[in-house]
Amino acid sequence: MAKSGIGDRAGEVFAALAAAGQATRPQLAVACGLSKPTVSLVMAELEAAGLAERSGSSSGATGRTAAVYRLGPRAGYVLAVDRGSTQVALRATTLGGDLLDEDQTSRPASAETMVKAVLRRGSNRGPLRAVVVAVSDVVSPPGRGEPATMARIAAAVAALGLPDGAPVHTENNVNCAAIAELAEGAGRDHDSFVFLQVGVAIGAGVVLGRRLVRGASGAAGEVARLAYPWADDRPPVRDALEARLGSRELLRRARGRRPDPAPKTAAALFALAEKGDPVALDIVAEHAEAVGNLAASICAVVDPGLIVLGGGVGRNKLLRPGVVATVGRLSWPTDVVVSELGARATVLGAAHLARERGIQAVLAEG
Repeated sequence: MAKSGIGDRAGEVFAALAAAGQATRPQLAVACGLSKPTVSLVMAELEAAGLAERSGSSSGATGRTAAVYRLGPRAGYVLAVDRGSTQVALRATTLGGDLLDEDQTSRPASAETMVKAVLRRGSNRGPLRAVVVAVSDVVSPPGRGEPATMARIAAAVAALGLPDGAPVHTENNVNCAAIAELAEGAGRDHDSFVFLQVGVAIGAGVVLGRRLVRGASGAAGEVARLAYPWADDRPPVRDALEARLGSRELLRRARGRRPDPAPKTAAALFALAEKGDPVALDIVAEHAEAVGNLAASICAVVDPGLIVLGGGVGRNKLLRPGVVATVGRLSWPTDVVVSELGARATVLGAAHLARERGIQAVLAEG
């Protein structure tokens, strides 16, 4: 496993300690299936390398105390960035998941200044082990990406002003949100589910067998590319489904049917619906049915058992009843819930990925 200054067993124990945040030697012995004497030797090795340190002690039922360990100063930290089109959010954590710093801005042009400030404050936490940047594009394996998409991703990362040589990784933002739901959200008790983002854009993060499905080109869940409309007299158009379900079209229809006062944002439209405005209620109901049609189509392919609604429009609780009704009418039993992680889902998922990358970096360093 490990190809570094620490041995394979030390790498295994280090990974277990990072996953737990803090643990005693007996707890690590159980987690790794190693003997207590072996774990004692390994912990001495990790302490000598600065990768683990004692943080206190705990008393067991018999009254005996055991040393509690946490990651050491050489373990370092990681940075997660949600590089959205209208906002940028950052989250810096230890490899054990402890929050070190977080920030956000609604002015993406100022993201570089914010990134540098977070890295400066984190510089006393050891080396920067990994950076994960969540982007709105498809992140493809080498040799499979579209040149224009790769150029946009490169430009988005470059605009952050990360230091030269920083270990940067990118991931699709909806995939990151799905990872957050799997780790600490609605999907944590489910083997399979789909995170369905409905906002300015639409997308899905597919989790099957507790693993994110990325696909051969990294485009699994890119539901904007579904053939739409699919009718004898109307040929499908690329990305037409996103144009139909995105919030811009939702607001265009709302302004056409309710010109005074015309809602300027999706939030304003839903606020009118909450107040009982009949036109707004009709528009929300129609949109919920359209989202339900998409959810039912996803269920027909992967049968996830759970749909988690997210995104600026999707996480509005007024949308859920119509989606539930439509899925119930068109598909087999599928739970539909609204994400409780909200707008933070993407950066939280990116942080989980960054921790995984950071642990791998420690195990692989020479």
